[in-house]
This record gives sequence, C-alpha cells and structure tokens, in this order.
Amino acid sequence: MLGSLNNSSSSQDAEEAPDLQDHRPQSQAIHMRQLLIRCAELVSQSDFSSAHRLLSLCSNASPYGDSTERLVHQFTKALSVRISRLCSNLGSHHQLLSMMNINNDPFRPQVTVGPNALISPITTTTINTDDQIQSCYLSLNQITPFIRFSHLTANQAILEAIQVGQQAIHILDFDIMHGVQWPPLMQSLAERSNPPMLRITGTGHDLNLLHRTGDRLSKFAQSLSLRFHFHPLLLPNNHDPAAASNVALHPDEALAVNCIMYLHRVLKDDSRDLHLFLHKIKTLNPVVVTVAEREANHNHPLFSQRFVEALDHYTAIFDSLEATIPPNSRERLAVEQIWFGKEIMDIVGAEGENRRERHQRLETWEVMLRSSGFCNVPLSPFALSQAKLLLRLHYPSEGYQLQIVNNSFFLGWQNRALFSVSSWR
Repeated sequence: MLGSLNNSSSSQDAEEAPDLQDHRPQSQAIHMRQLLIRCAELVSQSDFSSAHRLLSLCSNASPYGDSTERLVHQFTKALSVRISRLCSNLGSHHQLLSMMNINNDPFRPQVTVGPNALISPITTTTINTDDQIQSCYLSLNQITPFIRFSHLTANQAILEAIQVGQQAIHILDFDIMHGVQWPPLMQSLAERSNPPMLRITGTGHDLNLLHRTGDRLSKFAQSLSLRFHFHPLLLPNNHDPAAASNVALHPDEALAVNCIMYLHRVLKDDSRDLHLFLHKIKTLNPVVVTVAEREANHNHPLFSQRFVEALDHYTAIFDSLEATIPPNSRERLAVEQIWFGKEIMDIVGAEGENRRERHQRLETWEVMLRSSGFCNVPLSPFALSQAKLLLRLHYPSEGYQLQIVNNSFFLGWQNRALFSVSSWR
C-alpha cells in the first residue's frame, strides 16, 4: 500500500493524504520490530554494547500503551535480562549494568502519566508468586478463547472415544491446574442414561493446589450425582518422563490421557525425554490422547530464529487482546505482564536447561507421536460446530480464525495460527 502511494501522482497523494495517518501505527510497529530483531542479532553476535544502544531506543515503550508498545516493553525487558545474564557469564556484568543503567530489578513497575494512566501499575517481581500465576491463568481462560477452545475440543474427542455404556472412565490429566476443563465433560457424562464412574488423576507441582482442585471437582460431581474419584499425582519440577509410570490403572477403566499445553515442557535440548514419555503413555494403552499446543517454533537452537518466531507469535496475541479487550482491563494487563511476560522472558531470556517454553508446531509433534506408535484420530464435525459456537457466543470477533488441516483444529488471529488441537490413539 505504501509503495503504491509513493509511485502515485501528486494529485493522488493529496487525495490519499488523510489515509496516511492510519498507516503510522503500522509503520511504527514495523520499525520497532526491525529494531528488536536487529538487537537480537547483535546479542547473538555477543556485540552487547551495540545491542544496548539499539535497545535504549525501545526502552520508553509503555506497558500501558497500544499493543505495539506493550509488546515492545515485554521483549525489551527480556532482552535486557538476556544481555545481563550473558555479560555476567563473561565477567563484565557490573560494567554493562552501569552502561545500561539497569538496577538489580529489571522488572521494576513503571508508572505512566497522562492519557495512558488508566490503570494502576501492577507490581511485577522477578519471580511471580504462584497465586499471581494461577490468577492470571483463570483470567486468560476468560478473556481469550485459546484455552477454552482447547478444553472444549479435547473434551469432545474424549467423549467420542469412550463408548456409551462404558462403566468406568479414567482421565490422566497432565498439569491439571484448577481443573476448569472438566466440569463440562462431567455434566455430559452425568446426562447419559447410565452414567459411568469417573476417575481423574491430576498431575502438578503444587500438592495444595491439587487437593483444592480435587475438592472442587468432587463437590461438583456430587451436585450431579456422578460417581467420582480424584487422585493427585505430584510431578517433579524437571517433568521426569518416568512419572507416567506412577499412574494406578484399573483393568475395567477406559483411559484417556490429556496433554493440554504440556508436551513442550517435557522437551529438552534433544527429544529423548519426550520420546520416553510418549512411549510410557503408549504402554498404558489409552483409548485416546488429546494434545493442544502453541503453533510456534520456540525451540529453535539459534536464538535469533527463536526470537523472530516469538516476536511474530506474541504480536498476533497482543493484537488480538488489543482488538477484543477494553484498554482499561486489569485482567488483560495482568495476563500480558505476568502470564505472557513470563513466557516471553523464558523464551528470550533463558537458555539451556533453564528454558521451559519449548513450543513446537504441530508437524513436529506429529512426527514424534507417530514414531511412538500413535495414529491421528480425526476430530468430528460436531467438535467443529462446538468450536465455532464458542467463538461466536463468547468471543465475537472476525479476527479469530478456525481452520482444519490434516484432521486437526487450528485457532489463530487474522492469518496466523496460534494454537492447535489434535487427537491420537
């Protein structure tokens, strides 16, 4: 569009002039993207002084501005932490921090004065509390369709894989968190003419949270008169793939394994742990394995490639929040700063064994699942209609796009796929 304007006649320029104002935010976004990418390239080349000079141009981006400013703020903060860490490893930590004018807390809250000061600052510390993270997860589930879409589609795949008349169902849910996925499925089971007994083994890293989740699900099952048992399974923080061997199985149960935003956490610098995990899951002989993941390659071995992929992915996410959530929403601000900020900090600022957000595209998960003996199970037309209804009723925006490719569902913003859901057996 800009190219055609530059080649047009002067009279056409005059006629088009009012539209140029509309292109300025887009031009600014392109400029800031180029600055951040160049900065990441300089960091990859260990040219930290040049990287700092470029990064200083981004340092005024407000976490309370438009989507571009908010995104630039998060990536600038993450790049600053990466530079600080790398310089510390090189023995020049204090010298660089002095040059960059960064104090010991790169996450210090910033106060915006003026029209952007609609929201009081959220205090963000280097390590967010578990309560903050859990609260942000619940907000994420409410203000974006991504988690609910994954849960709804996975639930439908489980219901269709388990035959009507099955007397006992066992769901092994990796990283169950608050268990918000399961009440709709429990209600569907309770409505069957002969409701089965449902047992859920929920895994996680916080035993207290697991117990609270189990109590809530048990009370809900009681209100439905649904026979229900909950078993907490504490996982090690390193996501040891052998933990799948600790699941108690009953021969009369139909087993469903649920991996919503989980497989990437088992992935390390190589795929041995993930292959071991999938092999152990396969030996459990589940009737279905549901998988939902980010549709992005945040595990590329080259930092600059990983950075560009992350920048494009989170640009689409922040744009979707900008278009669908009010600008003064504290929930949106918390999700961006704490939940997505934590992910960006991990992808950009961490390295080696300390990096946990190793997202991959579905095509990569497909190769690993098939090599472990799994085959893809097509998601049904009813699952598709449910997903469309979810978007239409709760997230009415033309920006959200739903696609089906190779029997799997993809949900994204505009033309960029952001999440995928698939079913395996």
